[in-house]
Amino acid sequence: MSYTKIGIIMGSKSDLPVMQDAANVLKELGVDFEITVVSAHRTPDRMFSYARGAAERGLKVIIAGAGGAAHLPGMVASLTHLPVIGVPIKSSNSIDGWDSVLSILQMPNGIPVATVALNAAKNAGLLAAQILSTADDALVQRLIDYKNALKDAVEKSAEEMKRDGLFTGF
Repeated sequence: MSYTKIGIIMGSKSDLPVMQDAANVLKELGVDFEITVVSAHRTPDRMFSYARGAAERGLKVIIAGAGGAAHLPGMVASLTHLPVIGVPIKSSNSIDGWDSVLSILQMPNGIPVATVALNAAKNAGLLAAQILSTADDALVQRLIDYKNALKDAVEKSAEEMKRDGLFTGF
């Protein structure tokens, strides 16, 4: 595992099926992380403590997933100098996820939150790893290998379709 860590937080345990994708890709890339529930609305003191102590615990990037009003990523970003990546989650009280997307995306100047697509925690994990890779050559290579594996899978699919007569193009 890498010496740097990524924090993965979510507003409630019901967000775990989405946020698990970030944990899985970080595990695959060999990046150390922690994962927990931190609610901006139900446990504001826990959120303040988590965000303010993140750098001291060795975190370098925070991934924050939230549904509905989705205040968690922005509030955490207001409390730390670390980069925060927001994952909007289509939750049970969500308006097709748009409320979450807009709540995370529309941050005021001075409090940036990188925002990935709805339920795209895997992309948040990859983006966090890419941020860490600016200071970790071994992680750079693991990311290159990961992306090459994606390319190889597409090439294999194209060849299988061609072989099966389902694809007649390029």
